[in-house]
Amino acid sequence: MAVVKRPLFVEVAGQTDVGRKRSHNEDSFAILPEYGLLMVADGMGGHALGEIAAQMAVDTLHEFFAATANDPLRAWSYKRNRVRLYEQHRLKTGIKLCNHRIYEYGQRFCSERGTGTTLCALLAVEDGVCIAHVGDSRVYRVRDTGIEQLTEDHSLLNDYKKLKKLTEEEIDNFPEKHVIVRALGTDSEVQVDTRFEAARAGDVWLLCSDGLSDAVTDQRILEIVQSTTDLPTAASRLVDAANESGGPDNITCVIAR
Repeated sequence: MAVVKRPLFVEVAGQTDVGRKRSHNEDSFAILPEYGLLMVADGMGGHALGEIAAQMAVDTLHEFFAATANDPLRAWSYKRNRVRLYEQHRLKTGIKLCNHRIYEYGQRFCSERGTGTTLCALLAVEDGVCIAHVGDSRVYRVRDTGIEQLTEDHSLLNDYKKLKKLTEEEIDNFPEKHVIVRALGTDSEVQVDTRFEAARAGDVWLLCSDGLSDAVTDQRILEIVQSTTDLPTAASRLVDAANESGGPDNITCVIAR
């Protein structure tokens, strides 16, 4: 459990759990208050390879933000849009560096088995947040009485959903539900999806691995967030809800107000 308070966010908390079916945890997360940066990564590859990839993604993005923290271009405060675009590009560039390092590691040490990781990240800027992701780890926003998924899963199931309208039964019985079509480290180049969202006072932002989003419905996530006054308790309740639904995967969430 990590809990941080800072000016950009009233409160931030994160938690990760192995779940009830896995022997080890291949998820990783980071809360970096000095940069206003939040991350969740969900590794894949088994035999600790996914754990290594997820940790590499988190560490590399942290290092990149530390190295670029004093870039003079970040002082362009007289044009908010320019700052926003710069920070969005900075986030995307850092994630591409993550991909490069994980891919090189995989080629050297585990080319036969393969390894990779998803990554979703949220960066607080002056008037909102920049969001970036690769894979099926998600970013949600809870605003007023509703919840909205702000990322689109890079998964085979989601591709099928876009091609044809699937029934709930077809979705539940989809044979390759957990196959992702985009991840860090699986190819030498990666496409990173980014977006900017204006922020309002009281917004709650949730980053999570699919161990939470697959096990707990959006409506239940909303109910837990809205009925809990402090975020560390909300994070614990979200993890508990996923475990109560069987905990089939590692569970990680970072939640900020």
